[in-house]
Amino acid sequence: MGPLVSAAHRARVASYVSSGVEQGAELVVDGRDLMIEGHDHGHFLGPCLFDRVHPGMRIYDEEIFGPVLLVVRTNSYPEAIKLINDNPYGNGTAIFTNDGGAARLFEQQVTAGMVGINVPIPVPMAYHSFGGWKASLFGDLHMHGPDGFRFFTRSKVITRRWPDPSHRGVNLGFPVSV
Repeated sequence: MGPLVSAAHRARVASYVSSGVEQGAELVVDGRDLMIEGHDHGHFLGPCLFDRVHPGMRIYDEEIFGPVLLVVRTNSYPEAIKLINDNPYGNGTAIFTNDGGAARLFEQQVTAGMVGINVPIPVPMAYHSFGGWKASLFGDLHMHGPDGFRFFTRSKVITRRWPDPSHRGVNLGFPVSV
């Protein structure tokens, strides 16, 4: 992953990581001290992975928009669905399973804009819809996929008529009732 957009954004994301540690989440991978040779002016933050995250922690309750991945554990499938659907955000979620029926049920029951089956981060290619649901979506269109094409496309309608040059006079081509 490249650098974050600004020093202020890097500091904001790093503050989320610190907050997660302070609130008791287990920081499995800490990328805050990442140094990239030759890029001492970039706003780099290495990948960070948390385990044992739960609602009420700042890293769970707010969208981070940085290289931070959270693992939230539940005791049952219904509890997991409720956890996802109760969250005010709906950007993306994932399930890991060998059970195709459970995967289909998960797809149908979760309220999130991107769903991964056996992939940790369900970010598709640009020609697919990318973006969340609920409070994770700003505006009414997604930035990629058919909505993006519609947003960045300016429609034009052309109506043409090529009358036979041998006909003289005014003929606007409007249909007439007889």
